[in-house]
Amino acid sequence: MNNVKRDLRFDTPLYSLTEAARYLDVPATTFSSWAKGYVRRSVGRQPVTGAPVLSSVSAERGAGVPFIALAEGMVLAAIRKTGVPMQRIRPALLALQETLGIEYALASERLFSDGAELLYDFADSQPKAERDQTMELVVLRNGQRVFTEVVSDYLQRIEYADDGYASLLHLPGYERRQVVADPTRSFGQPMFVRGGAKVADVMDRFHAGESLDDLADDFGVPIEDLEDALRVASRRAA
Repeated sequence: MNNVKRDLRFDTPLYSLTEAARYLDVPATTFSSWAKGYVRRSVGRQPVTGAPVLSSVSAERGAGVPFIALAEGMVLAAIRKTGVPMQRIRPALLALQETLGIEYALASERLFSDGAELLYDFADSQPKAERDQTMELVVLRNGQRVFTEVVSDYLQRIEYADDGYASLLHLPGYERRQVVADPTRSFGQPMFVRGGAKVADVMDRFHAGESLDDLADDFGVPIEDLEDALRVASRRAA
């Protein structure tokens, strides 16, 4: 495996499992299974197990999820939206990481550039059931294999550093793409691009009764971005 320069993206736990799940708009139990793996038992059958698919998640309570695992989770959240079962995808993800020959393949820019072709090639070598479902992530466009629209949309929300690994996430659910997670600012907590305020701070003051106009003036966040964040918060609270 290639050596990765160690920095806070990889080594510093910033999020709890619950926070990470909320920021990616997936159930907490789903994110936990990605981070810790799972064992499912049913009467009269052998247990079904799944290994963790996220990197560097601490088993300790509290903040155990580094930024790089949040980035990996964002890719898995995109796959989840396609409806392809994760048990079908896990072998493909392992093969992808081995083929790329790098750590943190899901958080790598090479996933965006080469991943669709590699996944297609892997799927083409599998039994029919696995092949058909894995290929649902890939479409043919202009003679090239590319990710389906939902996966591509999520990947385009990821910005990469010079080392080729994720450095900033435009979090899913926000139509205007103006809420980001940046590990170098506000301890990676969601913040508005314009104005730089933490989303939680703005929402706290809104729920305390302040108007959007006042919040826009105080924090320098456009009202359209505030309304977008409120829509996301209301949907997730429902």
